[in-house]
Amino acid sequence: MQQSLNPIRRAKMRVTQKRSELKQFLYEAGNLVAFAGQTFREIFRRPFEWRETLYQCYQVGYKSTFLIGLTGFIMGLVLTIQTRPSLAKFGAVSMIPGMISVSVVREIGPVITAIICCGNIGSRMGAELGSMKVSEQIDAMEVSAINPHRYLVVTRVLATTLMIPLLAIYADGIAFCGAYVAMNIHDSTTFRHFMVAAMTHLEFLDIVPALVKTVLFGWVIGLIGCYKGYHARRGTESVGIAANSAVVTASLAVFVIDMLAAQITDLL
Repeated sequence: MQQSLNPIRRAKMRVTQKRSELKQFLYEAGNLVAFAGQTFREIFRRPFEWRETLYQCYQVGYKSTFLIGLTGFIMGLVLTIQTRPSLAKFGAVSMIPGMISVSVVREIGPVITAIICCGNIGSRMGAELGSMKVSEQIDAMEVSAINPHRYLVVTRVLATTLMIPLLAIYADGIAFCGAYVAMNIHDSTTFRHFMVAAMTHLEFLDIVPALVKTVLFGWVIGLIGCYKGYHARRGTESVGIAANSAVVTASLAVFVIDMLAAQITDLL
């Protein structure tokens, strides 16, 4: 009798554990939505933190140019090298610039840029705000009549929302340069001819949805990174947990947004 009750008891324990995990997930999602609503309201309230916003734009944009540029160059180089043999079998080498431009602008450039920013920027924001939360600097700002949400969160979210689309455009341009270098390994073509062949295959539905998608990527990366750091628990261990959770959650959000954007673009 006792042995027959053990499986039932274990099943009940698993159901209770799954229920608590679902409840915790719903609480976390609700807190994130409330945090996003507060951030959106604070954007339009004065005084505006222009200096801090510009500084965060410098941190997000300028300090990420080398990493994004190197990744974009390798991305265009490898994509061209890998696809050229298959297209050469069908005598379609002239289609390589168009294939590179469409694939990089529509999908690869925005997503790769966002994923790199999740690891580079999202983790930094989570660690910064987490350390400020642990050391009670955020509490000190509230006591000093300074709105920490406006000064710390809004400025960082605006910086990622503005800079990540620019970084994606920059990555696309560098990827074209890498593809041009890869094309000249086996063939001989001018940069002008390569760019004309690449641009003629781009349409309105290739460029505009990609830009809108990168704006959403920037908003989500900044919001999740700040949320994880702003709500870090007490203790130094929570700083690492906040940074790691910011990277994982933001990366997952990027893929979800990309999937939804692809479905909406396909309907158009």
